[in-house]
This record gives sequence, C-alpha cells and structure tokens, in this order.
Amino acid sequence: MSAGERAPLADPVRTSHVQPLSCESCAATVLVRKSSLAQTSVQWPDGAADCAEFTEMRAMAGQRCTAVIPTCTRLRGSIEQAVRDGVLAVVDP
Repeated sequence: MSAGERAPLADPVRTSHVQPLSCESCAATVLVRKSSLAQTSVQWPDGAADCAEFTEMRAMAGQRCTAVIPTCTRLRGSIEQAVRDGVLAVVDP
C-alpha cells in the first residue's frame, strides 16, 4: 500500500455502495452509504478537521472535535440533496 492509501474497510456488506461525497457548504469529503431513506452511514476518512460546522461548534465549546457532536447539519443537507439528485443511491440490503 502506498503513502496516502487507506486499507480497505473490513465488512464488505456494510461497505458496499460507499461513495465519497463533498459537503456543499465547506467541501469536507466523507464516505457515505445510504442503506435506506432513514439510515445513513458516514465515515470521516481524514477526521472532521475540514468541517466548518464542527469547527464552529468546537470554537463555541472551546473543545476539540469529538464523537459527541452527533452530526453536521450542513453535510446532512448535502447528503439529502445528493439522494434527490440521484448522485447518491439508496441501497436496500
């Protein structure tokens, strides 16, 4: 594996149909899998450092980014728009 490459994710069922998606607000790129309209899996390959909303939350709280922040509403909007536009498929396992 060369520098910058990541090891493949372990569970092929859960990782099938994972797509990279950039937030329309801040361009942070994540990996997304829509299992249904209600269920979305998001992986942050490089952490949440590029997320504008997380940065704002950290600044307001005076803390570093942790898993306590449940979601980025701007990214959620980008994901929902990608589904509406047909860019991100909803997979029914």
